Amino acid sequence: MPESNLSRDRLAPGVVSHAPESPEAVGRRNRVLWLSFSGFTLLFGAWTMFGVLGVPIRKELGLSDEQLAWLSAVAILNGAVWRLALGVLSDRLGGNIVFLGTFVFAGIASFVVGRATTYTELMLGAFLVGIAGNSFAVGSAWCAAWFPKEKQGFAMGLFGAGNVGASITKFIGPGLMALVPMPLLGGLIPGGWRFIPFLYSVLIAIMATLMWLLSPRPDRRPSANRPLGQMLRPLREVRVWRFSLYYTVVFGAYVAMSVWLPKYYVDVYGLPLSTAALLTTPFILASSLLRPFGGYLSDRFGPRSVTYAVFASCLLASAVLFLPLGLYAFAAMVLVIGVAQGIGKASTIKYIPEYYPQDVGAVVGLVGALAALGGFIMPPLFAYLTRWSGSPQSMFWVIFAVTAVSLIWLHAVVLSMKRSEASLAIHVMEPQPSPAPAVAD
Repeated sequence: MPESNLSRDRLAPGVVSHAPESPEAVGRRNRVLWLSFSGFTLLFGAWTMFGVLGVPIRKELGLSDEQLAWLSAVAILNGAVWRLALGVLSDRLGGNIVFLGTFVFAGIASFVVGRATTYTELMLGAFLVGIAGNSFAVGSAWCAAWFPKEKQGFAMGLFGAGNVGASITKFIGPGLMALVPMPLLGGLIPGGWRFIPFLYSVLIAIMATLMWLLSPRPDRRPSANRPLGQMLRPLREVRVWRFSLYYTVVFGAYVAMSVWLPKYYVDVYGLPLSTAALLTTPFILASSLLRPFGGYLSDRFGPRSVTYAVFASCLLASAVLFLPLGLYAFAAMVLVIGVAQGIGKASTIKYIPEYYPQDVGAVVGLVGALAALGGFIMPPLFAYLTRWSGSPQSMFWVIFAVTAVSLIWLHAVVLSMKRSEASLAIHVMEPQPSPAPAVAD
């Protein structure tokens, strides 16, 4: 599909199907939505738990900022590299079975993290638990398979609001670590920071059981009989890579900020971990819970106009954050970025089922993988920039740069589309030569 195709990228909403649906069919697809949302919320919490655990881990093991940054980064890395593969598998085998496999692996990995005693063991455990982050590609493909086009924006936005899982550890983690400071039952239940990954392993096992029992059967497999090469063909298009950059602004940067902000509040403002985690929570809630609203706006007005507003807001807020602000002004600007990211996650993903309705798993997998790789690179980059510049605000230089490039590319593509459309309109309106008069025999 050419990059200049304007028809699916304009502001007008999609064509709405009015075919009646039975209450049973609606109930089945809603079960898919709520199971995927609940599962993704839990797995996302496990994936990003090092944002809070990193502070007591640093104290226990005497880690440097760079070592701590890499601990969070390796979890993000493994939450990126399998998204394409799992998205394709979800389209071929069904999202339910792939989700269950992700639960099993992530639950075991969380248990391993709770038993780690050295930095090497933690790095291995963090890498393994990163598999939980790939659940976004699985759930997106699963929801897209069960929902009609005119409801996919809201459904995928609500599912994606499972990003709020990042707030779970930040909100209750410090309290639980204080509540269970020592091992229980002869060491069977670890204490302190290790209690958090242990608890996640138990909750993941419970959620996997519920998903197995409650998922509708048979599952939908939109690409069950399609050749793999055909499924991967859209990945050759520049548009897919453009969407990946957009998603880096709203998701990759969100992941990086969610794991880095608690440390930022502790180091820059001298706050205790519990307060730092609490101040990070509004950013996470806004960036997660506004996803359904972003999906609604994208269904109503089209994803492009929404994405324009998102990038402009992120650009302005990150520019203000170059300055050394007071605590409340800083938190307010971070919240602006969170609001924009929450809406933008939905508007960016909304593009995909419109352009690639049969390849949602593969395309979301690649887009999510590249964005998560951006989130993997950012925490170490924050640490090295802070050391080089002496300014902790330098982390927002990265956010600003990625957003600026994305906004420029979006605007350039829109201008190209409008020029193509105008040229076509002029060609159609040009007077055509009159046919020669008929000659009588």
